Parts: sequence; C-alpha cells; structure tokens
Amino acid sequence: MSLTNLRHLLEYGLFRLFACVLGVMSVRQTVGFARGMAWILTRKPIRRVSRYEVAAENIRNSFGDQYTEGQIDAIIHGMWVHLFRLVAEVVQLPRKMTLTNCREVIVFRNRRPVLEALCSGRRVFILGGHFGNWEVSTATFGLFGFPMGIVARKLDNPYLHKWFFESRQQTGHRLYDKRGGWDGMVELLRAGGNLGLLCDQDAGRRGVFVDFFGRPASTFKSIALMALEYDALLVVGYGIRLPDDFSTARWVRYEIGCEEVIDPRDFEFDRDTVRAVTQRYTEALERAIRRAPEQYFWVHRRWKTPPGETRRARSVRKKAGKAA
Repeated sequence: MSLTNLRHLLEYGLFRLFACVLGVMSVRQTVGFARGMAWILTRKPIRRVSRYEVAAENIRNSFGDQYTEGQIDAIIHGMWVHLFRLVAEVVQLPRKMTLTNCREVIVFRNRRPVLEALCSGRRVFILGGHFGNWEVSTATFGLFGFPMGIVARKLDNPYLHKWFFESRQQTGHRLYDKRGGWDGMVELLRAGGNLGLLCDQDAGRRGVFVDFFGRPASTFKSIALMALEYDALLVVGYGIRLPDDFSTARWVRYEIGCEEVIDPRDFEFDRDTVRAVTQRYTEALERAIRRAPEQYFWVHRRWKTPPGETRRARSVRKKAGKAA
C-alpha cells in the first residue's frame, strides 16, 4: 500500500468518524458546534489560515461602503457558521429530509416558472453558486421526481469521492466529473436530460469576462454554449437557510427560490451571445446572494484572474505572492 493511499484511507476514516458524530447531533448542538468553529477561525492568530483577509477584501470590493468593518466581520463569522452547518446538514440530510416531510423543511419561492420550465419538454439547466445549501437544493428536485446530471469536480481522495458520489445519487441524480465527464453530459443532453451546475467558478484565461458585483470575473463559456446548442432553459436558483425557530421546527428550514428563468431564444445570435447569456445568469446569481450575503463562500477567489493578464504575467504575480 502506497503512502498516498494510506493517507487517503486515514483521511476517510477521520471523516467517517467525524460524520458519525455530526449525524447524531440535534439542530441546537449543530448550531453550537458551528458557532464555536467560526469563533476559532475568525480569531486574529488564525485569520491567515482561514483566509479572513481574502473574504474581507472580496466583501469590501463587492459592496463598497455598504458595510462597516464590524459588519464585515459579522458576515465572515456568519459565513463560517453557515459552512460548518452545511457540512453537518449534508451528513444528516438522508434521515432529516424525505418526500413525506419536505413541506416542513422547505418553502419554494417563485415555484411556478420552475415547474413550467421542467414541464416544457425542453432541456433545463439548474444553475446555482457556492451560496446557501446547494446540496439541499439539488436533493429537493430529486425528491420531487426531477433527476438531473450534477456536474462537480472529482475529489482527490477516491474514498471521499465515492462517499459523496453515492450520497448525491440517493435522490436519483447522476454525478458527472467536471473535468472528465463531458461525454456523459453530452449523452444525457441528447437524451433530453437536465443538468445542475455551479456557475460562479473562476475559468482562468479561457473564460469570458462578465461583471459580478461590479467587477470583471472570468466565467466558463461552456454553460452558455451548451444552452445555445441544446436549446436549454436556464433556471437560476438558490437554497438559503431561514432563521432558526427552535420552539416549533424540528429541523432546519430553507427557502428554495428561483431568481430568474433565462431563455437563450430571447438573445440575438451573434459573436457576443455567449457573453450576454453568461452576464444574464451571473447578474441573477448576484441578486440571490444579496438576499443573504453571509451564506456565500467569500473565501473563494472568484476574481483571481484579472482581465487582459497574460499567462506569463500571472505566473510572475503568483511567484511574487508566494515570495512575499
């Protein structure tokens, strides 16, 4: 057994032990655990490790003078609380949310246009971002009989990847590797299937630059290109955690919402169509994030690729940053 495989097994074993503990926690205990971890990660000695300044800079650049430094600190603390709760809820999801109790767990904002899109006979791309609990959002569609292909990056640890792969397929979805599942996605689309994708990842120099919170952000062209080729409707949605009510609710409640349904047929087909479609769904995602900014993954380097920068210049910049 190689050292790499041994490390993967150790990581997986620790994760399963951690998952067992999370799995038996009540909502109150989960909240307490998440708040404790968030408190640790926002302390000054730990901030470099937790990329606090990255998150703070992203929030300042995205909202301008809307928030004070104290409010920015509260948003980052809330982000970490949200992320630790998200991990726990992913583990707890199979036993906490079923078709029989989903009305106790979720409310669906702007549901009609989503149902019209799913029943239109056309392909549908459900788009979201690293915002809210995207796992609950996708599970909801599976429970209601609308399975889709979920596009995600393959984890480096094969044992962890297998666990997440199987957990995501429990509600009927099929998982495709972001970097090697193109043939499977094409086969699904040709058969009339739907896709679920996260649309807020940096695409490097090959992406199309669109405005996201007032700044150019490199975004993958593939979503718009596939939507145009397969005549797919784009449903931009979200799943945000609602305020806790421990007096009545037995579990966490979420608002699953549709921010906008985008029809590529509404765009004139020319050299800027891909950019226009990409800008449209990016703006919709931004509006959704503004509903609950503390539930967005601000430590993600969404704007790390500056427009117009050459690969060589980027390499020099990265080396300079490491040296500093």
